[in-house]
Amino acid sequence: MDMEVTAWMSLHHAMNAQDDKRPFSKATLKRIWAFARPHRPWLGWFLLLSVVTAVLAVATPVLAGRVVDEIVKGSSTSTVVWLAVIIAIIALAEGGLALLNRWLSASIGEGLILDLRTAVFDHVQRMPVAFFTRTRTGALVSRLNNDVIGAQRAFSDTLSGVVGNLVTLLLTLIVMLGISWQITVLALVLLPVFVLPARRMGSRLARLQREAAAHDSAMSTQMTERFSAPGATLVKLFGRPSRESEEFARRARRVRDIGVRTAMVQYVFITALTVVSALALALVYGMGGFFALKGSLDAGAVVAMSFLLVRLYAPLTALASARVEVMSALVSFERVFEVLDLKPLVAEKPKTKPVPEGPVSVEFENVRFSYPSADKVSLASLEEVANLDTRGGVEVLHDVSFRAEPGQMIALVGSSGAGKSTIAQMLPRLYDVDEGAVRLGGVDVRDLSFDTIRDTLGMVTQDGHLFHESIRDNLLLARPEATEAELWDVLRRARLDDLIRSLPDGLETIVGERGYRLSGGERQRLTIARLLLARPRVVILDEATAHLDSTSEAAVQEALTEALDGRTAIVIAHRLSTIRAADQILVVESGRIVERGTHDDLLATDGRYTELYRTQFDQQDSPPKTPTGEPLEAIA
Repeated sequence: MDMEVTAWMSLHHAMNAQDDKRPFSKATLKRIWAFARPHRPWLGWFLLLSVVTAVLAVATPVLAGRVVDEIVKGSSTSTVVWLAVIIAIIALAEGGLALLNRWLSASIGEGLILDLRTAVFDHVQRMPVAFFTRTRTGALVSRLNNDVIGAQRAFSDTLSGVVGNLVTLLLTLIVMLGISWQITVLALVLLPVFVLPARRMGSRLARLQREAAAHDSAMSTQMTERFSAPGATLVKLFGRPSRESEEFARRARRVRDIGVRTAMVQYVFITALTVVSALALALVYGMGGFFALKGSLDAGAVVAMSFLLVRLYAPLTALASARVEVMSALVSFERVFEVLDLKPLVAEKPKTKPVPEGPVSVEFENVRFSYPSADKVSLASLEEVANLDTRGGVEVLHDVSFRAEPGQMIALVGSSGAGKSTIAQMLPRLYDVDEGAVRLGGVDVRDLSFDTIRDTLGMVTQDGHLFHESIRDNLLLARPEATEAELWDVLRRARLDDLIRSLPDGLETIVGERGYRLSGGERQRLTIARLLLARPRVVILDEATAHLDSTSEAAVQEALTEALDGRTAIVIAHRLSTIRAADQILVVESGRIVERGTHDDLLATDGRYTELYRTQFDQQDSPPKTPTGEPLEAIA
């Protein structure tokens, strides 16, 4: 390793170390060890090989000096050859051990990444919906990528570096002091001239890199938002493409300027340190040569000292940044643990109960609910705010009670924001009630396992969300073991089989981000097909036809008829014509059930339901019709 390489290493350590003044946390160290414990045998071999490699690194310069001494003395050829063979063997051993050590380092580091990522991913999946409504997705993904990798670096790079460099430094100092304490002192005096510029220049370059990273992040965010289907549509409809282009180009130009500046600063720094390194070697050769000519030092010792000088500078410059690197790794661990320490508000009990076989009833008893404040479900760093909003606890559901007998359909109607969707979200435990109880088949949902709830209950939301995967994969999300015949059966029942068969790739057709390659009606019918495949005994329809045209609504209504057949159903309706046949209609306002009854009963009371009914249909030019085309008023 020459001095220029040492200079690059010094600069690299200074650039990538982010100083943090916080003290070590014993609790954090214990948790780190808990993750590292499964890799303990590999860590032992890893550290042992690091020590052996450090010893071999110091042995080579000493043997090189011996070779020179033997040549000067005029020793036998065999002695010189044997020394050369030993040097070659050490070089081969160093190479082999380096490969083995790198394999151990990669195995430990990647294994730790696997453990941390899996732990964070599994934990995040258990978080309530309120967590996802507040958290920035990019910030959360960063924890799974950047911070996990930063934590992994503590084992794969920093740990081995500290151990190996300490051993190398101690052995090198011992050997150099044994050869010539005067030259060793001179080398240590010159060390600040080498290290201090690296720290100062490294900090400067780190600032440039952070600025470039911020601009890159902003450009990435801009591209992610503008290149999505809804984002691109919004720009074309209301945005100004030229303005978007100018903003993107401005940041890109700044990144280019930083890149040029960084390259020049690096080149100037490396050139300067190379000159300093050359001067240091010149002093070693000069002083060593002076002692050699006076007879107080062998020529081989001068050569060995010149090699050892590099072996001295490299670990010293690395160890100068070791504390900062360790603190950076600890910060990464703490950011990962911060997510793992956020307790899910909705948790599964250790012992759960089953839902009785057969048709299932749904019951709400005196349910009260308040949305949790941000400090209970989120992190300021994930929302990218200074402080979390502590407001919360305002009750949005007040003493809600009703019962749907097995096979019945209960409809929820009311103004926007009245609490209908909130009521529906209590059943699958997207949120838990504050008071009262929600029961499936007579069993409180809090006493059921999440798997049991998923097997018992299915839900179709108004956005009809699909993953950017194939039609087959989106369907199999409901039941992975479903057969080909079952897939086509549910597509037929959802009135989609003809469409899917007409597509070139059939079931392998990719639906696009959020299913945007399909129309709204097609997307909604595919989510209904997915629900049919799941075979739930209770169905929740949350405004499933709210944003559809008349033709699509008619097709979706036919599919919904299949979905509701023989099942207990909770239907949230925007269009009152869709819930006329409900066994009971609940009118919800301000989180309370203000009216309940059948369609005819509620119309007869001339209350809030009648007001909603008349307001909706008075805005239409003609009386509403059923999906079969029959005027609704004719059958009222």
